[in-house]
Amino acid sequence: MMEVLARRQPDLTVVIENVHDPHNISAVLRSCDAVGLLTVHLVYTVEEWPELSRTSSASAVKWLDIVRHPSIEACYAALRAQGFTIYATHLEAASHDLYDLDLTQPVALVFGNEHRGVSPEAVAGADGTVIIPMMGMVQSLNISVACAVSLYEALRQRRAAGAYARPKLSEAERQARLARWLQRERRVVE
Repeated sequence: MMEVLARRQPDLTVVIENVHDPHNISAVLRSCDAVGLLTVHLVYTVEEWPELSRTSSASAVKWLDIVRHPSIEACYAALRAQGFTIYATHLEAASHDLYDLDLTQPVALVFGNEHRGVSPEAVAGADGTVIIPMMGMVQSLNISVACAVSLYEALRQRRAAGAYARPKLSEAERQARLARWLQRERRVVE
């Protein structure tokens, strides 16, 4: 657990906005944990709040901090206060190619609803928009796949920059999180 905590990336995060399918949410959470995210932000203004259970997310939810926001504006304000640059996934000509972004800096990636995409407010309030280049006939990937592709590009860049080689959380923060994780594990076993 301490090795995992030493690799956590508090300066990389995901925002999930109104994603409907619980399987997609679970897959996103698994990818977030796998890449070493610390926190995932949820904004639900149209869809019902998702049920986040340990079984549906392959237990990833217990290793992540989930922060709920009442609006995309509130979410963005909180992220900006922490120094994040915000990129909303959005299909438009002005969008940045994912592979042209510097994902080693503090960055939040915003993923939207399976049918509607991110909201107009999420696009307007973001620092930029991003697309994953597509070479086939379809214009988009499933939200969970798009998130995984994006996060693994961030992992690739961060590994090359040595970001996983040194802890980004203080020793005190790692110890505090370890205590919380052990408490969560103990509750699962009981």
